[in-house]
Amino acid sequence: MAESLKGLKRTHMCGELRECHVGQQVILMGWVQKRRDLGGLVFVDLRDRTGIVQIVFGDEINKEAFEKAQLLRSEYVIAVVGEVVLRESPNPNIPTGYIEVKGKELRIFSESETPPIYIKENLDASEAVRLKYRYLDLRRPDLQRNIMIRHKAAKVVRDFMDENGFLEIETPMLTKSTPEGARDYLVPSRNFPGKFYALPQSPQIFKQLLMVSGFDRYFQIVRCFRDEDLRANRQPEFTQIDIEMSFVDVDDVIELNERLIQRLFKEILNVDIPIPFPRITYKEAMERFGSDKPDIRFGLELVDISDIVKDSNFKVFKDAVANGGTVRGINAKGCANFSRKEIDKLEEIAKTYGAKGLAWIAFKENEVKSPIAKFLSEEELNMIKSKMQVEVGDLLLIVADKPKVVFASLGALRLDLGKKLNLIGPCNKDFKFVWVVEFPLLEYDEEEGRYVAMHHPFTSPMDEDIDLLETDPDKVRAKAYDLVLNGEEIGGGSIRIHDTKLQERMFKALGLTMDKAYEKFGFLLEAFKYGPPPHGGLAFGFDRIVMFLTGTDNIKDVIAFPKNQNAVCPLTSAPSTVDEKQLDELGISVIEKKKSL
Repeated sequence: MAESLKGLKRTHMCGELRECHVGQQVILMGWVQKRRDLGGLVFVDLRDRTGIVQIVFGDEINKEAFEKAQLLRSEYVIAVVGEVVLRESPNPNIPTGYIEVKGKELRIFSESETPPIYIKENLDASEAVRLKYRYLDLRRPDLQRNIMIRHKAAKVVRDFMDENGFLEIETPMLTKSTPEGARDYLVPSRNFPGKFYALPQSPQIFKQLLMVSGFDRYFQIVRCFRDEDLRANRQPEFTQIDIEMSFVDVDDVIELNERLIQRLFKEILNVDIPIPFPRITYKEAMERFGSDKPDIRFGLELVDISDIVKDSNFKVFKDAVANGGTVRGINAKGCANFSRKEIDKLEEIAKTYGAKGLAWIAFKENEVKSPIAKFLSEEELNMIKSKMQVEVGDLLLIVADKPKVVFASLGALRLDLGKKLNLIGPCNKDFKFVWVVEFPLLEYDEEEGRYVAMHHPFTSPMDEDIDLLETDPDKVRAKAYDLVLNGEEIGGGSIRIHDTKLQERMFKALGLTMDKAYEKFGFLLEAFKYGPPPHGGLAFGFDRIVMFLTGTDNIKDVIAFPKNQNAVCPLTSAPSTVDEKQLDELGISVIEKKKSL
């Protein structure tokens, strides 16, 4: 029968006890990690979120407690009253390893069936089982540490923002659907049948309205929602550190957020992050790394050889350049001895990103081995060697196609080679930050047959590019900036358009009439009639930052109750069906999709 507290109050947490507590009477509460019965003595490892301490029960210490201790099993919840003493056989591997507690009283609050997963560090169990029994998974010390670090990180952010004059202001969770980015999660309205709220993809419009309201400096640690196909380290609901500031330009936003990141890494990891961070343009990031979120911890940079091969006898290279494409390659240093099987695997990666093939040249001790070398003149080969800084033992990997395909495929190859050649260290060491700036304002969407905003429709163009909006929209750069850490985008933002005339020109470039713009964003455009200040901001992916602070490479490890890769919660079985009465109240009927034969 389960016992109750009966006035018992915990005096210490398990992981707090040290040699300085020897001789003290303590009351501990927690879960049984393990019980070892040695006949005359029973040893119990007692666990709470601070750690583990050894309890010893014996007939000579207290007969009643000793007999009850023999009933204990893993995950029983108990309270122990006892005296802290030095251990005869210390365990230097745990912080409490030099002491133990002599158990004089034992209360069993609840028993436990055998758990479906082991409660231990670095558990090797299927994700499906772990998420189904997440409340047990969360008992594991490594996950508990992650959640505690997340809590501390949020506190550091709030303290820093408060010190810098920011107000934390909540924005609505039920808002208007503005389908300009990812797909919205929709919430039906019972009072207005056929109408829907949307869960926010970000508080973008509301934080801009707060600037119009004169609050000057806003932040929020906020939940956001996107109904999109999930990839690695994406969740349908996620957390942002959302920031907006008035009377600022790009440098002001970047400087503040560098100091915030510096404070986070110092207070959580005691790591000194030097600022300012380097900045590279979007154009440079794509040309050097094939990615707008470059991992700058290692080389293997892309090299443009289009000018060398534009008139070569190799038709693939020649045609690519003639058709407005590009020919670029990576020098995989020391990889000339890669087998054909290894090269074929690299080619499959390139093809995944749209490349039609992968050309390669291996420079061995006494020969140049390549299926394309015979099409290149000795002069062309020597020029390629010089430009790509080739030494004996190197392997060149080359893609010829449209720039978008070349960058994507070589960028992916670069990351794969970085891992294969052990050029990328652990995710919790060697933190390399870089700002990517001057993004294109617009990109052409082939499906829609129009330009779309690369970030969002309120991003300001760079001052010197404004006059290109109507004449050459591809060349317009944005006052936008992303912060990248070790190849992961952890935050991004922009300076916003506050000039209504410029905003109209932006909508026109996007193919939106003012009527259509008002239909989508009317309340913001209406507000901008009444004196909007120059403003800009940034949003950090809080979950991703916590990933780096905890040293995990899995975003689910830093979220208490995450969804799986299909946006399903195995714990609660959400999403689930609801009863007909609820649907009737909302004026909704469900149409089942016919299964294809």
